[in-house]
Amino acid sequence: MTSRRMLKAAEAIREVVASAILTEIRDPRVKDVTVISVEVTPDMREATVSISVMGDEAQKQRSLRGLQNSAGFLQSKIANRIDTRYTPRLQFELNRGMENAMVVGELLGKIRREQQADQDGPTEESDGQPTPVDGDPPASATGAPESS
Repeated sequence: MTSRRMLKAAEAIREVVASAILTEIRDPRVKDVTVISVEVTPDMREATVSISVMGDEAQKQRSLRGLQNSAGFLQSKIANRIDTRYTPRLQFELNRGMENAMVVGELLGKIRREQQADQDGPTEESDGQPTPVDGDPPASATGAPESS
């Protein structure tokens, strides 16, 4: 099968699965699921459906199990929609792209804040004494150097 036909088949499978999840699957475990993408094998015997699930890890695992249990129903919907020798066997996987993007964004923000703090350094107050930075010992009340 040509890659163009595989892409068309993958898109058709994505549409059928996304629509069925939204309107036809009644499994209470399957909620807040978004179909991200579908990859089919060249022989069209298997399709991997990449999904995103809103919620905690337990909810993600429940939705994944619910979808795996609904695979036969979804495959019958696909068989009605696309005309191929084989109806692909569906496998579901969690797409953690959004989670990873959020973690990377948080890390970049933290690095940016740390770099900004390093560039700013201690600032001078009106009395000419530097303002203490976290971890610096407090200046003496007289402003004179402390003796040990």
